[in-house]
Amino acid sequence: MIPPKTIQDILEAARIEEVVGEFVTLRRRGVNLIGLCPFHGEKTPSFNVNPTRNIFKCFGCGKAGDPVTFLREHESMSFEDAIRWLGKKYRIEIEEVARTPEQLAEQQLADSLFILNEFAQKHYTEQLLNTDEGKSVALSYFKKRGLRDDTIQRFGLGYAPDTWDLLIQKAKQKGHSLTLLQKVGLCNAEATRDFFRARVIFTIHNLSGKVAAFAGRTLSSEKSIPKYINSPETAVYVKNKTLYGAFQARNAIRKLDECILVEGYMDVISLSQAGIENVVASSGTSLTDGQLQLIKRNTSNLTILYDGDAAGIKAALRGLDLALEQDLNVRIALLPDGHDPDTFVQEKGADALRDFLQSESKDFILFKTHLLLEETKGDPIKKAALVKDIVGSIAKIPDPIKRSLYQKECSALMHVDENALVQELNKIIGGTLKKQAEKANKGGQAASDLPTDPYAEGFSTPTDVGFPAPPPPKTDKKSIHERDIVRLLIQFGANTLEQGETVASYVLHDLEDALGSFEHPLYAKVALETLRLLQLEQPYTTQAFIQHPDEAIRSLSIDLLTEPWEYSPNWDLRVGYPLQNQPMPELNFEADMRYSVDAFKISKLRKMCEETNPARIREASAENNLEKLTDLLLLQQKIKETLNKLAHDRNIVVFPK
Repeated sequence: MIPPKTIQDILEAARIEEVVGEFVTLRRRGVNLIGLCPFHGEKTPSFNVNPTRNIFKCFGCGKAGDPVTFLREHESMSFEDAIRWLGKKYRIEIEEVARTPEQLAEQQLADSLFILNEFAQKHYTEQLLNTDEGKSVALSYFKKRGLRDDTIQRFGLGYAPDTWDLLIQKAKQKGHSLTLLQKVGLCNAEATRDFFRARVIFTIHNLSGKVAAFAGRTLSSEKSIPKYINSPETAVYVKNKTLYGAFQARNAIRKLDECILVEGYMDVISLSQAGIENVVASSGTSLTDGQLQLIKRNTSNLTILYDGDAAGIKAALRGLDLALEQDLNVRIALLPDGHDPDTFVQEKGADALRDFLQSESKDFILFKTHLLLEETKGDPIKKAALVKDIVGSIAKIPDPIKRSLYQKECSALMHVDENALVQELNKIIGGTLKKQAEKANKGGQAASDLPTDPYAEGFSTPTDVGFPAPPPPKTDKKSIHERDIVRLLIQFGANTLEQGETVASYVLHDLEDALGSFEHPLYAKVALETLRLLQLEQPYTTQAFIQHPDEAIRSLSIDLLTEPWEYSPNWDLRVGYPLQNQPMPELNFEADMRYSVDAFKISKLRKMCEETNPARIREASAENNLEKLTDLLLLQQKIKETLNKLAHDRNIVVFPK
């Protein structure tokens, strides 16, 4: 186990923007950073990183937390593994105390599949470099393909010899579980036969650099033998969420803000060795949502580099509507006949390939339009089908401005009236929205409630193409001021006022009589928990709420400390009241506190004035209790006077219900 003091040191050292930045491309927006959420597919960034609070929050899926939470969610780590990862990153030495047998067994189970893959990778590399068969068969093959020793090492290349069960026997000698060896796909179900035999091995890493799977290529010319075989999907390898070379290419993709997609393993390795490092492969499969989301987290620019033959063209077009849905800027470059990326860079060099990509890559939709127009010359029926096909691709693009530009460009290229394209586009978008509504509502709002006017909000016009804006989030008006009081306690509770009292102490003492009237149970729970800490004279911090053992309090704290908007510096100049989320909130917390406390009081007084006390007055009148009625009427007058004074002082207009 890791000592608590070491854990605390690591938590204090860890910076959320640095940890998340290892996995997600972030860009600054005001005082915070934003990026595409790694936990759910999205086309526009809703993932917010707050360096000041050292937390992240996705306003799309709701995931939130601190650096440890991010690692646990994103990398499926245990708490201790996340702490170890952070300790290594921030060079904090961890001297662990002895773990119990149960804890050790749990840890070994969690790491076992990666451990076995790492063992297998070393075995295959050993067979490649240090055996006669490996050197003569596999190493000579890689050398003929122009690979250097450092490239072989960097990509973890290897060789599985032409033997029945060598890996199994080696695993037995090392004490590895054959059951787990089978689960990770390295042997058959009976653990009697190695999965990879007589093949050169390509190691597939996850984004953290751990060995997730393997691909094996036969060197035999026998047509009955499949050219490539891959590890089966396992708990640590999901093919449709994996891109070959993504681990090695990640930093280059972010630096160059472009990802080059090729088909094969050797294409990736050859280009990377030549210095074109921002390259990944789909490994011969059609692109999937998971793979495209992986690209989108690092860049919005995707260039597809495929062979120029008919098969290469078809491969380039497969699945690219999915790329448009991810709002990727997709370009296509088809190599001359007889070349693939590997042979091109080997023969002509990296500079020639860069020049080729610069001059020959074409926008996907325009490429597709030109390509299909060639096939429809003189055939109006085929051309009509082409129009529908192209408009179908344009409809996938979420950015309305981009859709509008493509709409105009394709109208000119295909010599089709733009309004006709608009109508077809509206039809497709309308159908998509209807299906989404039916799926989401499942018996709620009828699909017929969606707008049907082609120029209604969300549909296309010749000058404006857009999806409907999402409805504003629902607000619980009854407890909005309670929520703001809880925000003050969490965000500024430990701050000290001029008179030496903390914000938490001032707020809770000022509202002590009202604490019992909190309508929202979670807000009441936080307020009472804070009051308990004050009474026990126990210090607390914002971080204590973020890391609170109660998940509901922890989640609420992050929600209150992060907002999906940014502060405008002109706000206080125009309105005279500084917002809570300015770059330097410590400068305005007292004004924020006093305003929020008074707003809370106004809301409670208004309820007493309009609901609670009138009900008592009616009851006393019905009972003909004149003394009680007189007291209640005087109280009602006093409440109104107090309410009006507070509202006047705060420039708050109170409208009667």
